[in-house]
Amino acid sequence: MWIKCGKLSDFTQARYVVRLSTGKKLVLFRLPTIDKSSLKSNDTNDGWSYYSMEAECPHAGGPMADSSVDIEDSAYVVSCPWHAYDFNVETGESSVGIKACTFPVDVRGEFVALDFPVEDGVSVGVASVDPVSEKVKLKHPRPAEKAAPTTTATVSVSAASGREDPGMATYLGDDATLCDWAAHVLNTANPEHKIELATHLFSIFTAREASDSPMPLGRGTVTPPDQPPREKMETVDPSQMPKAGRGGTLKSRIAMLHALANIELWAIDLAIDICIRFATFQTEGTSQELPRAFFYDWLKVANDEAKHFSLLRTRLEEMGSGFGSLPVHHSLWLSATETAYDLRARISIIALVHEARGLDVNPMTIEKFRRAGDSDSVATLEIIHNDEITHVTTGHRWLTWICAQEGTDPVQVFRSNVQKHFRGPIRGPFNEEARLQAGMDKRYYENSAPAGIAAS
Repeated sequence: MWIKCGKLSDFTQARYVVRLSTGKKLVLFRLPTIDKSSLKSNDTNDGWSYYSMEAECPHAGGPMADSSVDIEDSAYVVSCPWHAYDFNVETGESSVGIKACTFPVDVRGEFVALDFPVEDGVSVGVASVDPVSEKVKLKHPRPAEKAAPTTTATVSVSAASGREDPGMATYLGDDATLCDWAAHVLNTANPEHKIELATHLFSIFTAREASDSPMPLGRGTVTPPDQPPREKMETVDPSQMPKAGRGGTLKSRIAMLHALANIELWAIDLAIDICIRFATFQTEGTSQELPRAFFYDWLKVANDEAKHFSLLRTRLEEMGSGFGSLPVHHSLWLSATETAYDLRARISIIALVHEARGLDVNPMTIEKFRRAGDSDSVATLEIIHNDEITHVTTGHRWLTWICAQEGTDPVQVFRSNVQKHFRGPIRGPFNEEARLQAGMDKRYYENSAPAGIAAS
């Protein structure tokens, strides 16, 4: 059955989530046409090709709307953000043997239509078509081309937050290495500049990976700061932080979002820091260097965290506040300092304890905002929650890789590092479904009180 999704002229973004009247969700991709010599029914005359597939990965239900897109053998391949299972968007074929459902798309007329199988006599329509947010909400547009080192121009004041508008950030030249860029981002105190530079770094690193001149890593050539600086923030001890409340009032919700924005800002630094601080890491026994995929994965995490900060900062300003209007604490970086000597410890504590705890509490936070009728904040928090699952997946993937090279058990390595570096027990309730989606089964966090982890 051919189903019209909307007018062709209305589709301008790279991907959309199509919700059918039956409740089924699909992903619609709009990608540059690879072969323009012979256009097919899913190709437009102005250089775009449309593809549709099921919204959930057939492996473990990961969100294909958040998949990465690559070209292999003159065809588009999308990779699930949870476990990197890859699928041809036209055929559904995968290199791992399983197959995703794909649906033909026709754009030869005025509308975008997709062919969805239904039983005889059953009528199916489109309930909604929603663009997938892929952009960071920057204060200023990024330079259209790779920028030479520049400084900012005029300075204005944001009416919403009362803070000075810092203008454009300073960019490094084309010969800068990944570690040069990482140190630059870490040493950038202004949060707007930090998210601008972090997202730019991921963009140019990714673009150059597909070229014949990938970005040099610069392993061991640059020293990261002991602690990234912050600009004009009132810093307090974590125990002195004001209580945020339960989200029933505007003041309470602002406090909760401000605290989350502070966490996301530190999360940018943590993802960037792991790239530079452990760039020279080698596995024990096998002396394996970290592959380039390691750096790509963590730059992707940093890019996501920058997006999260920008969404939260924007929402705070929409609510009449702004980032920096309340005190913050630096406790998350204390865990980074504690684990600065060992990559296994860093991944265990930051990704598999702190990030995983976010998976546990995010649904409860979202429910508080939903009860308060704050649908805009709910939408922001749901984006963040879905991304955070992939970040725990990234930590689990690389700890598992290290342990595979060294012949050790990742669960035992994790437990050992928690016992050494995490103060106090890790308590439930646990979001078992989200943790399992990220690769963390119950062996990581249950029945482990003797090792310093206690469920409650």
